[in-house]
Amino acid sequence: MLPPDEELTAEPSSGTTEMSVGQSWLRSPSLGAPVFWTLLQLVMGLTGVMSGLSAPEGGLQLSAPEGGLELSAPESVILQQQQQDTVQISSSAPLNETVLLLLNVTSSSHRNWSTVLSLPQEVWLTAGSTGGSFNVTALAVGQITAFFTSNHSDLSVSLRIRFQVIHSRVLDILSEVIGWIYFLVWSVSFYPQAWENWRRKSVVGFNLDFLALNLTGFIAYSVFNICLFWVSAVKEEFLKKNPNGVNPVTASDVFFSLHALLLCWVYVCQAVLYPKGEQSVSRPARGLLLVGWTFALVSLFLAVARVIGWLEYIYYFSYIKLGVTLVKYVPQAYMNYARRSTVGWSIGNVLLDFTGGILSILQMVLQSYNNDQWMLFFGNPTKFGLGLFSVLFDLLFISQHYCLYKALPEGTERLEESEESEESEESEEPEEPEEPVGPEEPVGPVGPVGPPLLP
Repeated sequence: MLPPDEELTAEPSSGTTEMSVGQSWLRSPSLGAPVFWTLLQLVMGLTGVMSGLSAPEGGLQLSAPEGGLELSAPESVILQQQQQDTVQISSSAPLNETVLLLLNVTSSSHRNWSTVLSLPQEVWLTAGSTGGSFNVTALAVGQITAFFTSNHSDLSVSLRIRFQVIHSRVLDILSEVIGWIYFLVWSVSFYPQAWENWRRKSVVGFNLDFLALNLTGFIAYSVFNICLFWVSAVKEEFLKKNPNGVNPVTASDVFFSLHALLLCWVYVCQAVLYPKGEQSVSRPARGLLLVGWTFALVSLFLAVARVIGWLEYIYYFSYIKLGVTLVKYVPQAYMNYARRSTVGWSIGNVLLDFTGGILSILQMVLQSYNNDQWMLFFGNPTKFGLGLFSVLFDLLFISQHYCLYKALPEGTERLEESEESEESEESEEPEEPEEPVGPEEPVGPVGPVGPPLLP
């Protein structure tokens, strides 16, 4: 599954909270290699083009012209209800004169932001100091985004701080722990299938349509994560369109997607080296892959022509990932049904994926309650729907393995196969023709022995 299938298409809005570390975190051999190299060249070219268009980073620092001052502050401040705290603002060098910072609240989960947090309207940084501080008091659960601006000639860029007031620190820590657990569970879930293929020295029972679709999905997911995490132009465009939001991609998302992509290529190598029976990527699967990559290629030309923005183009890759997740399990489930067996399809992979999906949904519930933002749960049908969809398919695979098509022990299965082969060999051996049965000749004299009678 997913994890991971994770928050892909929902761009953070003004009322959302910062995502936790663990929250958002083949095709056949004849098709796999060309797609890989084509995609690699595509990503490298795209990165080069967008790097040329990149703009300076912003949002967390008040930067000055070259050689000037630079102020920095925490990107996010998390407070428990009724808690008081002190926020520090630091300067890269002692101030030559007193600086006045004015506070401007641009986003609030409540209509009246002052009911959520007590904030000063202005902050003074005295001359000769290397920064300053101000006190905040959490009044009610909610979220606020505030910008500090200055009329100082050397400080012309806004300084942004996101404040979150939560119900309980314990729930916040528990949510973080759950995030890390399902991140690890989903990462490990790729290994049982690789082990199963290696142990059996065969990929018979492991559907190649699923493999092809899964490979494409994680290629698209990796492009999405890499660009939003590393490409400056994309990050800058995201901040411009979502000044009160937070980049949905973290380092854990990048690691998860690249790790999953690597394991998918391991599956491809196993499909090349090991027997796969009469399997091949079906025409419907090839058609879906063709539609997906044609969509990505046409969108690339539109982005180069500036018909759409680079951020919009990168989000198209998340749509490809979402579409793949909706259909990739169907071929494997149907193959298990047609074969009346789950041999070759690792149940360990399914159990780990099911565990990660349940923990992901549990984390969404905890975060929604702790932030009084149930829109995180019900307002993001993409993430919740995909998580639930993957869990339902995992339940189907579990029922197929343990109830509908119970697997025989390893030795029993091989014994029956050998017996069946022996019976088939015996049936193929020609039978020796039987001699015709005639009247039996007398073995010895029947009457008294003597000379023949004369007529």
